[in-house]
Amino acid sequence: MEATTSPFKIILGSSSIARRKILAEMGYEFTIMTADIDEKCIRKEKPEDLVMALAEAKADAILSKLQTISNQEKDDEQKILIAADTAEAILQRLPIGDYVKDAEPTLLVTCDQVVVYEGVVREKPSSKEEARQFLKDYSGGHAATVGSVLVTNLKTGFRKGEWDRVEIYFHTIPDETIEKLIEEGTVLYVAGGLIIEHPLILPFVKQVVGTTDSVMGLPKALTEKLIKEAL
Repeated sequence: MEATTSPFKIILGSSSIARRKILAEMGYEFTIMTADIDEKCIRKEKPEDLVMALAEAKADAILSKLQTISNQEKDDEQKILIAADTAEAILQRLPIGDYVKDAEPTLLVTCDQVVVYEGVVREKPSSKEEARQFLKDYSGGHAATVGSVLVTNLKTGFRKGEWDRVEIYFHTIPDETIEKLIEEGTVLYVAGGLIIEHPLILPFVKQVVGTTDSVMGLPKALTEKLIKEAL
């Protein structure tokens, strides 16, 4: 789909190539900002709560970054230091530069995703050995992805997020395929070492209960719904 001029702007708060690709496929033009947060500091018992908390933390970090940029652009003699724990506090205390003044709103989209296997949350593999074990576990079995999308309207302060879960079932994955994946290395940089769109893995995906775009990190239908609600 070709990008069309929207009556609003979008900032994608993610460095994920897959998310960029999906948002572009949806027809949106956007800029990219990344959140520098220590994700391991945020712990929740339920995967759904964890991905929502991480998406919120990413949004807060980007809002703080935008606030800093806005302050730096003002007269250097009028420096303002804001100590705020939440985006809501930042938005209430001080408008974020031109985002509040702009005629059209700017929407910030942040996301997170984890893999769940036998009830346990899996993050990016810490080693080749762990990645190998992850893939062997999926062979002939199944795993789930739980992903969140959070949309914040920088003009109004409105914020809403939801999560999406997808179940993935696998045929037996041959050991030689697993070794090729480890050697190639992409699986080392994704949650749970799970990347179903990879050409080496795709033939062994038996069934996906949910949408592939959600597994890739950005469920289109949910993102579209939240964007509309945030306007």
